[in-house]
Amino acid sequence: MPATPDNPAFGSVDDVAERFAAHGYIADRRLATTVFLQTRLDKPLLLEGPAGVGKTELAKALAAATGRRLLRLQCYEGQDESRALYEWDYGKQLLYTQMLRDKIGDLTADAPDLASAVLRIEEQDSVFFSDRFLAPRPLLDAVRGEQPAVLLIDEVDRADEALEAVLLECLAEYQVSVPEIGTYTAKVPPYVVLTSNNTRDLSAALKRRCLHLFLDYPDAGRELEIVRAKDTGLPEAAARHLVDVVRGLRELPLRKSPSISETIDWARTLAVLGVDELGPDVLADTANVVLKYERDLHRALDVLPRLVDPNRALPEPGHHHHDGHHHHHPHGHGQPDEETDGRDVRTAMDRQGRHDEGYYGAPGAGPTHRTAPGAGQGARSFAAVARRRTD
Repeated sequence: MPATPDNPAFGSVDDVAERFAAHGYIADRRLATTVFLQTRLDKPLLLEGPAGVGKTELAKALAAATGRRLLRLQCYEGQDESRALYEWDYGKQLLYTQMLRDKIGDLTADAPDLASAVLRIEEQDSVFFSDRFLAPRPLLDAVRGEQPAVLLIDEVDRADEALEAVLLECLAEYQVSVPEIGTYTAKVPPYVVLTSNNTRDLSAALKRRCLHLFLDYPDAGRELEIVRAKDTGLPEAAARHLVDVVRGLRELPLRKSPSISETIDWARTLAVLGVDELGPDVLADTANVVLKYERDLHRALDVLPRLVDPNRALPEPGHHHHDGHHHHHPHGHGQPDEETDGRDVRTAMDRQGRHDEGYYGAPGAGPTHRTAPGAGQGARSFAAVARRRTD
């Protein structure tokens, strides 16, 4: 039901938390308060934070909890405004032109000269530049649509600054201008959620128009609640233990820390394998569910026994385990040196302007060769777990 002053989407902050929980999204007090203010103030909400902490899922939960349709604009480098606002259906216009060719002939049949004929045709421009030929994209659809919407502008930090400027009119006034037709203004303002992984700084003008919230990794209790809410099938004790292990992995200098969504994937993986109690072996064989870089995987395997059992003595970093797993630590082949801090790597990846160089199609010489994959990638699989259970 549309939100109006007499019929707000949410009755209170507690109502936000309860309705989100009913759709599997566990919101803390600060998040629920921000969402409540968003719906009352009709302001966009900008969510910033690491990938995989629930920014996109929040928009989905907001749409489900309010009964609004979800419109998603996925941002990417080089995206132009036509992909975000609207496009003209030129094929349909051409078809109409062919169908109306005879009518145009009748219209200009008694024109005394060419100029008069062109003038008569120009007077019919509105026939070809009208709503029937307009193909709306997410921004225009959210503004022009008859049904209330939640507009998700995902990973806005990956869009070019030109598209960011286009967003300002939409976010400030909830309107979109089409030069050939006019300005569309939303009858019911959409709830707008923008997400950013902080790969570049957003403009002050964009941030000024939005409520802002930084989403970080949750504490252990809330993360366990999230795992429970997703009904992964993993027993309670194992789920609690897994959350502690993941939190321990996040303390390591990894290039990419495990996200909440990956914690859920890991829990489901272990449940499928029938794991009731966590051990170093089964975690080592399935750690690639949450660790997507080979160097991160090697670093984690060195400490997994301690994370599972804090009283267990650890081998020296880089030494082979005595649990039957032999792990080669490759240097080169696209892998950072072992002495390189993963946080420095992430900082370099997230520096402003990093997308302006070094990618295929960038101005200049560009990369001269492909990087060879690291040795041993993909060698570890779930088959080892299955074999042990059938032996």
